[in-house]
Amino acid sequence: MAVLEKIVIANRGEIALRILRACQSMGIKTVALHSTVDRNLKHVAMADESVCIGPAPAAESYLNIPAIIAATEVTDAVAIHPGYGFLAENADFAERVEQSGFIFIGPRPETIRLMGDKVSAIKAMRDAGVPCVPGSDGPLPESAPECIQIAREVGYPVIIKASAGGGGRGMRVVHTEAHLSNAIQLARQEAEVNFGDATVYLEKFLENPRHIEFQVLSDQHGNAIHLGERDCSTQRRHQKVLEEAPAPGITAEQRAEMGEVCVEACKRIAYQGAGTFEFLYDGGRFYFIEMNTRIQVEHPVTEGITGIDLVREQILIAAGDPLTHRQEDIQIRGHAIECRINAEDPETFMPCPGLIEGFHAPGGPGIRIESHIYDGYRVPPNYDSMIGKIIAYGETREIAIARLRVALDEMVLDGIKTNVPLHKRLVRDRGILKGGFNIHYLEKRLAERQA
Repeated sequence: MAVLEKIVIANRGEIALRILRACQSMGIKTVALHSTVDRNLKHVAMADESVCIGPAPAAESYLNIPAIIAATEVTDAVAIHPGYGFLAENADFAERVEQSGFIFIGPRPETIRLMGDKVSAIKAMRDAGVPCVPGSDGPLPESAPECIQIAREVGYPVIIKASAGGGGRGMRVVHTEAHLSNAIQLARQEAEVNFGDATVYLEKFLENPRHIEFQVLSDQHGNAIHLGERDCSTQRRHQKVLEEAPAPGITAEQRAEMGEVCVEACKRIAYQGAGTFEFLYDGGRFYFIEMNTRIQVEHPVTEGITGIDLVREQILIAAGDPLTHRQEDIQIRGHAIECRINAEDPETFMPCPGLIEGFHAPGGPGIRIESHIYDGYRVPPNYDSMIGKIIAYGETREIAIARLRVALDEMVLDGIKTNVPLHKRLVRDRGILKGGFNIHYLEKRLAERQA
């Protein structure tokens, strides 16, 4: 086994702590990078070394590429793990890391660039035989009549998406031809403002899909495997709230078929590291929407049902090792479900930073907590509001949900508002308990509650 002697953790919060724990279990030294407001984070205290890379604003710290490279140089580290968010899917950053003589724990820059642009990603997946949503098969032209003709061929409703987009920004759903041109113009403007790229494309809008994603691992030697699927259909404004694995109602035959499609796509694009193929699932068919070229927030549910440490695998792949598992070694056992704990008002969803005056983490069989918070920790207003995750595992989906329900009831988190009350409702919701609901289910339930 090749060893990366010292790794820089270029992130914060629960994922930084998760990476640190993986490194410690492998005997790898760590360097924690942090902003001035994050000097008291748990992983900073636990790391072998720490370096302050700038003030609180992310643009001046966690997105500051020269500062991160300089910190890697002065600490004699050999590799950088970007976690998720921030620079994790920034091809220019990955390129700078490699040009500076360090190892980027993730895919090659050209792969990140290919899959980061939604138009080029869809083309690459079509070429690899991955089923995609019917659409414009490329950027929409400037000519309005041409756009109208494309939409007619695809059939309404359609959705306009930013090629460089994500998180629901730069998207417009269009139900009639009369609204098409204006929607395209608005989507282009929003894409330019948010991503610096006004390129948009068009797809058929699937009205009742589920969000199903497949986890893959692929090494530098042409080997690739999949670790089954996750259902991430519980969403609000395109942001995931609950995730589970395996997905209710997906058969072993479907899993094997789509998993193999993803594996072959990895080999075709020479993918390297951990990645996720995201699909819309509607009418018994899968449609590719994007690939995430990083570790996912919801990776623990896959770890729960496979027993495989995904962060450890990322590090081994980056070190040049071949995959430690073959496809026939992967066994899906039991069920896992995860809820994201956010520092936000459970009714308005406004962020609620502040001082945590009391914290008790739940426990018991099958319960895993991923969080960087503690009594006396002050949640800063500068970053994403997620402050932790509860993952429950059980032999069946019913057992996993029952354990999650107990864990949520047991957890104490005083001093700030969180979305725990929302999760307590969700694990008792009849539609959630039944499973197999579409991506609009949560927002409809929230609208009913407000009414």
